[in-house]
Amino acid sequence: MGLVRSLLEPKEKRLAVGALRGLFGMGLAQSVAGPAVTPSNALTNMAVLACVRVLTESLASLPVIVYRRRGRNRDRAQDLGLYELLHDQPNRELTSFEYRELKFAHALLWGNSYSEIEWDGAGDPVALWPLNPAVTQATRVNGNIYYVTQVGSETISLPAWRVHHVRGLSGDGLTGYSMIRLAMNAIGLGLATEEFGGRFFSNGARPGVVLKHPGILSDEAYDRLRKSWNAESQGLSNAHRVKILEEGLDMETLGIPPDEAQFLETRKFQLAEVARMFRVPAHMINDLEHATFSNIEHLSIQFVTHSLLPWMVRDEKAMRRDLLVGSQKKKLQIE
Repeated sequence: MGLVRSLLEPKEKRLAVGALRGLFGMGLAQSVAGPAVTPSNALTNMAVLACVRVLTESLASLPVIVYRRRGRNRDRAQDLGLYELLHDQPNRELTSFEYRELKFAHALLWGNSYSEIEWDGAGDPVALWPLNPAVTQATRVNGNIYYVTQVGSETISLPAWRVHHVRGLSGDGLTGYSMIRLAMNAIGLGLATEEFGGRFFSNGARPGVVLKHPGILSDEAYDRLRKSWNAESQGLSNAHRVKILEEGLDMETLGIPPDEAQFLETRKFQLAEVARMFRVPAHMINDLEHATFSNIEHLSIQFVTHSLLPWMVRDEKAMRRDLLVGSQKKKLQIE
């Protein structure tokens, strides 16, 4: 079947450099809190990183088995190359665990996971090669689905039968939403509070200050005063040093102290917001504030049922659609 399709359909379309560049809509997204949020830099937020690791490592740890149906019974189809491909090693560079961890990380962060399928002459898949979701996009051309991706300086369009696509929640059935883009403001606030905390401590754990001078300073005196104050005040090593003000200088504090700005409360709330987005119980990202011996077991069961299971089913259905051809869809089962 794969050989027939390869004869009837073009293997790929190579487009001019930059063609269909407008399809790649995963650029910078400015959050209301200030920081730009992308799937890549969202991982610098500890809550996002913890949730993604919990989900991807849990899903990648589960074995993928190919079964051959025999009436009401079924047996492991270990004689098929597809079995080894999915269970052990999808390509010569990645193990099954590494590939599936990457695959689900792409799906969780970008909303889509793309892999190029390498077919042999008999029409069987022999390798799966991950594509960068940041520069890959599904599109329809004359009613047919193509996947436009960037490889080096070249824009390449692959037909649908050459791509294994796992999509998350979608609005058009073609491309999944990026949860990072949808939760941009929640993640941006978390990044902003982390940056605020870092800058606060780098400035000696003090709010900003204004130095008042009764007279008019020359440019040279102004510059010398600013440099000397910064040199003696910024950084944790200078946090508790004595400062001597000369010539009638006065110091006035600006800004709201972190305790009044509810800094720690905001960080805790943003952790809960991110966990809510990924549907990960708080105790699994080491937030045990509301965990008890009576509820933690049920929370773990809910994690399997409501967080892992939908992704498992989504992956099974996508593999059946993309990797099984013809009568294989009735004879084989991927689980």
